[in-house]
Amino acid sequence: MNPFVEFDGDTYQLELSQACSIAIPLTFDAHQPNHFGADKATSSALEAGGFVGDTRRGGSCNVRSISMVPHCNGTHTETVQHIVDEPAPVGDSLSSSLASCYVLSVTPETADSSDETYQPNLEASDKVITKQALEAQLSTADLDLMGAIAIRTLPNDETKTSLVYGDDMQPPFFTTEAIEWLSQSNIHHLLVDFPSIDKMYDQGQLHNHHIFWNVPAGSHTLTDTTLVHRTITEMIFINDDITDGLYWLNLQLPHFQLDAAPSRPILYPLSDVTDFDSDE
Repeated sequence: MNPFVEFDGDTYQLELSQACSIAIPLTFDAHQPNHFGADKATSSALEAGGFVGDTRRGGSCNVRSISMVPHCNGTHTETVQHIVDEPAPVGDSLSSSLASCYVLSVTPETADSSDETYQPNLEASDKVITKQALEAQLSTADLDLMGAIAIRTLPNDETKTSLVYGDDMQPPFFTTEAIEWLSQSNIHHLLVDFPSIDKMYDQGQLHNHHIFWNVPAGSHTLTDTTLVHRTITEMIFINDDITDGLYWLNLQLPHFQLDAAPSRPILYPLSDVTDFDSDE
């Protein structure tokens, strides 16, 4: 039986059988996305004493040891602990794993075609997501109703699932005005299909991260106004079968006591049954 949810006065049915994962499958020791020159995610059979955790090598069962950098090796979710000294573990970050979520597609533009800003200064060729582009598709009032927003950049294709980002392939990022617009809303979760909401080479400022979590620029200390309930999920992939619009999000996280962890966000399509209910 599919459950029902209420959103902005309407009743929707969650289509559980049509769940769509927007996590990038992580294939160890093979093609995988990579950011900032980190080592690839790898796995190997556990070997201890005479035990070998590989049935192909005569072991009684398969037991793998893995090595990875969650921030750089694929879809991951992070908390404000990413930029502060105090603990705010990702495994403790969800008061609820379910939230309304708006999927929005946007085309990054070169910085020289916009008058919006970033700290440190933009270079003309930087690819940016502007407040103007976001507002053109979603009103502030509608954004305030959302628990989450998932950004798909255009053009969109499956090369994103194995892109190696670096000097020759620098990803897009938000302008200051865009992240301020998002930060001033009621959303708890921001999901994007690029590796960081900040510029890849930003002199270590992570200015957009500080804005989103309301941590003063240059500070690594929590305050009474820090938005510790918020998460950022990066390096998702939203395939073209998923249209823009309202979904229900199930953000699945391991109980890691770290600032970030691999994650599996799942979107559930919604069927509006308000009119049907009113006819009963």
